[in-house]
Amino acid sequence: MLTTRFDYKLPRELIAQYPTGRHPNSRLLVVKRATRAMVHTSFAHLRDFLRPGDVLVVNDTKVIPARLWGHKETGGKIEVLLLKKVTGDGEIWECLVKRNSRVPRGTMIEFGSDLKGVVVEHGANGRSTISFECEGSFWDVLGRVGHVPLPPYIRRGRDQYADRVWYQTIFARYPGAVAAPTAGLHFTPELRAELEAKGVIICPITLHVGLGSFIPLRVTHVEDHAMEGEYYDISIEAAECMTRARQKGGRVVAVGTTTVRALETVSDNSGQIHGRSGITHLYIYPGYRFKVVDALITNFHLPRSSLILLVAAFGSEHLIMSAYGEAIKKRYRFFSYGDGMLIM
Repeated sequence: MLTTRFDYKLPRELIAQYPTGRHPNSRLLVVKRATRAMVHTSFAHLRDFLRPGDVLVVNDTKVIPARLWGHKETGGKIEVLLLKKVTGDGEIWECLVKRNSRVPRGTMIEFGSDLKGVVVEHGANGRSTISFECEGSFWDVLGRVGHVPLPPYIRRGRDQYADRVWYQTIFARYPGAVAAPTAGLHFTPELRAELEAKGVIICPITLHVGLGSFIPLRVTHVEDHAMEGEYYDISIEAAECMTRARQKGGRVVAVGTTTVRALETVSDNSGQIHGRSGITHLYIYPGYRFKVVDALITNFHLPRSSLILLVAAFGSEHLIMSAYGEAIKKRYRFFSYGDGMLIM
């Protein structure tokens, strides 16, 4: 299966560059798999498409200020993106380093007066392992000197104060993500209360979004791509909540592709959902048979990405690519700060 099948041309002006705030009037394209119908509406009307007893599964990961700007002892500027903490003592992190060829092992990097790092391992593909040192709490210091890790298609240089607020969902609780589970950005406390008043069950799970979720595929054939591992945690209580709802006829509505990957990872072929934690490498592309997810709320994704492949697997390739064409025609806003779709 060629990756070019999941390519499309997007006018640059449709790539959302700024958050609009959590607004219930964000546009929502509803795609109905059974009839192939498409409905143009807004998140303010999401309740009209959900039923009492449905379970809305949300990702409660929290984006960390993972982007750091510093300089070497020689004075050269350097940019670092924290990817994941290496197990063991101390603050040792796997990082993506710009201009990686210039930061050999032993390089000292200063990120202001509060934080320093030493490259302890120089890896391939821009990866390095860095040991950080600071006075006091690492997380407190990171909160002061770190920046929101905005994706590269947001072309406005450094993050702004608004990004610290809006590039975080209302469900965010557990720090660890280097990108937001963007489908959750549309939800407000008021919308959540409205859904719960209708009888929709909100069920949080965790998947720390890593670099692997949003980098484009660099292979010719879909099957040759391999997903990087991402940490997930689904509690026994969450698994039991979803199981009870399904037994009573409720649907599992996943908010975001990250939620889908976590749920499908912990579900067996009989549709039983198991509470557990671990690292998932699950790669979902057309041909995959879904075990528990009945509906999906998601943003519009980059062409030739693992995310659009997952969405195409859930909604069918032809229907989803047609929906993307419709969204472009109707001038929907794309990607992280853009509009969304409900596939059911």
